[in-house]
Amino acid sequence: MGQKVHPTGFRLGTVRTWDSRWFADKNYAQFLHEDLRIRKFLEKKLASAQISKIVIERAANKAKVYVYAARPGMIIGKRCAGLESLKRDLRKVTKTEVFLNIIEVRKVELDAKLVGENIAAQLVKRVNFRRAMKKAMQSTMRAGAQ
Repeated sequence: MGQKVHPTGFRLGTVRTWDSRWFADKNYAQFLHEDLRIRKFLEKKLASAQISKIVIERAANKAKVYVYAARPGMIIGKRCAGLESLKRDLRKVTKTEVFLNIIEVRKVELDAKLVGENIAAQLVKRVNFRRAMKKAMQSTMRAGAQ
Protein backbone atom coordinates (compact mmCIF):
# COMPACT_ATOMS: atom_id res chain seq x y z
CA MET A 1 0.00 0.00 0.00
CA GLY A 2 1.33 3.43 -0.93
CA GLN A 3 2.22 6.19 1.47
CA LYS A 4 -0.56 8.76 1.49
CA VAL A 5 0.10 12.36 2.45
CA HIS A 6 -2.61 14.71 3.70
CA PRO A 7 -3.12 17.37 1.00
CA THR A 8 -3.61 20.25 3.43
CA GLY A 9 -1.09 19.18 6.08
CA PHE A 10 1.61 18.73 3.46
CA ARG A 11 1.20 22.32 2.25
CA LEU A 12 0.82 24.08 5.63
CA GLY A 13 3.44 26.73 6.23
CA THR A 14 4.67 26.78 2.62
CA VAL A 15 1.75 27.20 0.23
CA ARG A 16 -1.27 27.36 2.55
CA THR A 17 -1.95 28.92 5.93
CA TRP A 18 -3.96 27.58 8.83
CA ASP A 19 -7.75 27.90 8.80
CA SER A 20 -7.83 28.74 12.52
CA ARG A 21 -5.61 31.65 13.50
CA TRP A 22 -5.38 31.82 17.28
CA PHE A 23 -3.27 30.60 20.19
CA ALA A 24 -4.47 29.33 23.56
CA ASP A 25 -2.75 27.63 26.49
CA LYS A 26 -5.62 26.80 28.82
CA ASN A 27 -8.76 26.89 26.66
CA TYR A 28 -7.34 25.09 23.63
CA ALA A 29 -9.82 22.18 23.65
CA GLN A 30 -12.78 24.48 24.23
CA PHE A 31 -11.78 26.78 21.35
CA LEU A 32 -11.09 23.84 19.05
CA HIS A 33 -14.52 22.29 19.67
CA GLU A 34 -16.15 25.70 19.25
CA ASP A 35 -14.36 26.14 15.90
CA LEU A 36 -15.59 22.73 14.78
CA ARG A 37 -19.16 23.57 15.81
CA ILE A 38 -19.00 26.89 13.93
CA ARG A 39 -17.68 25.22 10.78
CA LYS A 40 -20.21 22.38 10.92
CA PHE A 41 -23.10 24.83 11.48
CA LEU A 42 -22.05 27.14 8.64
CA GLU A 43 -21.38 24.29 6.18
CA LYS A 44 -24.84 22.88 6.87
CA LYS A 45 -26.69 26.19 6.88
CA LEU A 46 -24.96 27.68 3.82
CA ALA A 47 -24.67 24.60 1.61
CA SER A 48 -26.36 26.32 -1.33
CA ALA A 49 -23.95 29.29 -1.21
CA GLN A 50 -20.97 27.14 -2.26
CA ILE A 51 -18.64 27.66 0.71
CA SER A 52 -14.97 27.38 -0.22
CA LYS A 53 -13.39 27.75 3.21
CA ILE A 54 -14.05 29.17 6.66
CA VAL A 55 -11.25 31.00 8.49
CA ILE A 56 -11.58 31.75 12.21
CA GLU A 57 -9.47 34.31 14.10
CA ARG A 58 -9.71 34.77 17.85
CA ALA A 59 -8.62 37.50 20.26
CA ALA A 60 -9.82 37.69 23.88
CA ASN A 61 -13.53 36.71 23.89
CA LYS A 62 -14.14 37.64 20.28
CA ALA A 63 -14.08 35.47 17.18
CA LYS A 64 -13.84 36.78 13.62
CA VAL A 65 -15.26 34.35 11.10
CA TYR A 66 -14.36 34.82 7.43
CA VAL A 67 -16.58 32.84 5.05
CA TYR A 68 -15.25 32.46 1.51
CA ALA A 69 -18.26 31.81 -0.71
CA ALA A 70 -18.90 31.63 -4.44
CA ARG A 71 -22.37 33.12 -4.01
CA PRO A 72 -22.23 35.72 -1.21
CA GLY A 73 -25.59 37.19 -2.24
CA MET A 74 -27.37 34.08 -1.01
CA ILE A 75 -25.80 34.52 2.44
CA ILE A 76 -26.30 38.26 2.78
CA GLY A 77 -29.84 38.41 1.44
CA LYS A 78 -31.90 41.54 0.87
CA ARG A 79 -30.79 44.48 2.99
CA CYS A 80 -28.41 42.24 5.00
CA ALA A 81 -31.35 40.42 6.60
CA GLY A 82 -29.77 37.01 6.04
CA LEU A 83 -26.48 38.15 7.55
CA GLU A 84 -28.12 39.42 10.73
CA SER A 85 -30.11 36.21 11.23
CA LEU A 86 -26.96 34.18 10.65
CA LYS A 87 -25.11 36.19 13.31
CA ARG A 88 -27.97 35.57 15.74
CA ASP A 89 -27.87 31.84 15.05
CA LEU A 90 -24.07 31.79 15.50
CA ARG A 91 -24.39 33.46 18.91
CA LYS A 92 -26.62 30.56 20.00
CA VAL A 93 -24.02 28.01 18.83
CA THR A 94 -21.02 29.67 20.54
CA LYS A 95 -20.32 31.38 23.83
CA THR A 96 -18.08 34.08 22.38
CA GLU A 97 -18.97 37.22 20.46
CA VAL A 98 -18.84 36.49 16.73
CA PHE A 99 -18.07 38.92 13.90
CA LEU A 100 -18.99 37.55 10.48
CA ASN A 101 -17.31 38.60 7.22
CA ILE A 102 -18.39 37.25 3.84
CA ILE A 103 -15.73 37.22 1.10
CA GLU A 104 -16.51 36.41 -2.51
CA VAL A 105 -14.50 33.78 -4.39
CA ARG A 106 -13.87 35.44 -7.74
CA LYS A 107 -12.79 32.46 -9.86
CA VAL A 108 -14.87 29.46 -8.83
CA GLU A 109 -13.12 27.23 -11.39
CA LEU A 110 -9.76 27.63 -9.61
CA ASP A 111 -11.00 26.54 -6.17
CA ALA A 112 -10.41 22.81 -5.71
CA LYS A 113 -13.15 22.26 -3.13
CA LEU A 114 -15.79 23.97 -5.24
CA VAL A 115 -14.75 22.07 -8.38
CA GLY A 116 -14.93 18.79 -6.44
CA GLU A 117 -18.37 19.60 -5.05
CA ASN A 118 -19.55 20.51 -8.55
CA ILE A 119 -18.37 17.15 -9.91
CA ALA A 120 -19.98 15.33 -6.97
CA ALA A 121 -23.29 17.11 -7.60
CA GLN A 122 -23.16 16.09 -11.25
CA LEU A 123 -22.47 12.47 -10.29
CA VAL A 124 -25.47 12.49 -7.95
CA LYS A 125 -27.55 13.64 -10.92
CA ARG A 126 -26.26 10.55 -12.79
CA VAL A 127 -24.19 12.48 -15.36
CA ASN A 128 -21.54 10.41 -17.14
CA PHE A 129 -18.41 10.63 -14.96
CA ARG A 130 -16.03 11.00 -17.92
CA ARG A 131 -18.04 13.93 -19.26
CA ALA A 132 -18.18 15.57 -15.80
CA MET A 133 -14.41 15.20 -15.31
CA LYS A 134 -13.52 16.45 -18.80
CA LYS A 135 -15.85 19.42 -18.51
CA ALA A 136 -14.43 20.34 -15.08
CA MET A 137 -10.85 20.06 -16.35
CA GLN A 138 -11.59 22.18 -19.42
CA SER A 139 -13.23 24.96 -17.40
CA THR A 140 -10.40 24.89 -14.84
CA MET A 141 -7.69 25.06 -17.51
CA ARG A 142 -9.58 27.85 -19.29
CA ALA A 143 -9.67 29.80 -16.01
CA GLY A 144 -5.88 29.73 -15.84
CA ALA A 145 -4.87 26.64 -13.85
CA GLN A 146 -1.61 24.86 -14.74
